[in-house]
Amino acid sequence: MMLDKEEIEHLAKLAKLELTEIEKEKLIKDLSAILDYAAKLKEVDTSGIEPTAYALGLKNVMREDVASKKEAFQTLIQQAKELKDNYIKTKAIFLK
Repeated sequence: MMLDKEEIEHLAKLAKLELTEIEKEKLIKDLSAILDYAAKLKEVDTSGIEPTAYALGLKNVMREDVASKKEAFQTLIQQAKELKDNYIKTKAIFLK
């Protein structure tokens, strides 16, 4: 699809760009090439392909995050420096 100078000037006005004559000629060439390529992409048969947001099939390789209260509690108790009646003893915290 070949764009003409008036279309480029209209696009430049919408984008609030001031273009020189050389820039207009370059944009006519470049934008026309981009539109031609997009037209080629429309010709590709994609009827058997499901839409996707990613080019690669992403998979979660991490294990499922399942919390175990008993194990977490035992680990915490083992790491505590001081216990009192099965509670972790800490220094007092005073708020201002």
